[in-house]
Amino acid sequence: MKRIRPILLALALCLSAILAGGCGVSKLKDLSVSSVGVKYIVPTSSRSLDAVLLLGLDNPSISFTVKNTEGTVKYYDREMIRFTTGELPVQERSEQVYELPCTAVLSDKVSFLDLLAMAAKRSMDGMTVDIKLHVKLKSGVGTTLSFDGIDLAQFTQ
Repeated sequence: MKRIRPILLALALCLSAILAGGCGVSKLKDLSVSSVGVKYIVPTSSRSLDAVLLLGLDNPSISFTVKNTEGTVKYYDREMIRFTTGELPVQERSEQVYELPCTAVLSDKVSFLDLLAMAAKRSMDGMTVDIKLHVKLKSGVGTTLSFDGIDLAQFTQ
């Protein structure tokens, strides 16, 4: 199970990168990520797992909520994992660690053995993520954001 941690860490890093740099909502531009981790991983079937990711955020601005997040992790353009996350309400003017529930399902023609082989390499080279999420400000204004081809290797250097 420890070998699956790098994949889930990659999901957490991806979400943190989007929150930190890609939101496009100008009031959130000063948001920064202070930590990323995995609280736990629970296999739910031979093709899926649930996890809780730990995401440390320093938000000097207004409160907002990230919801309806879904994405795909790819390895050299081969779809490996489809994932969704729970709702993430971020408090205004705060620095804290948030727990983010996540559900991941292996893509067709991918097995846990494939993931273990990738994790054994201990490298994110060739791994990218496509992600779509909805950001809603406290005022009720919201927008849906999409990002494709985010290189996960940039978060491990």
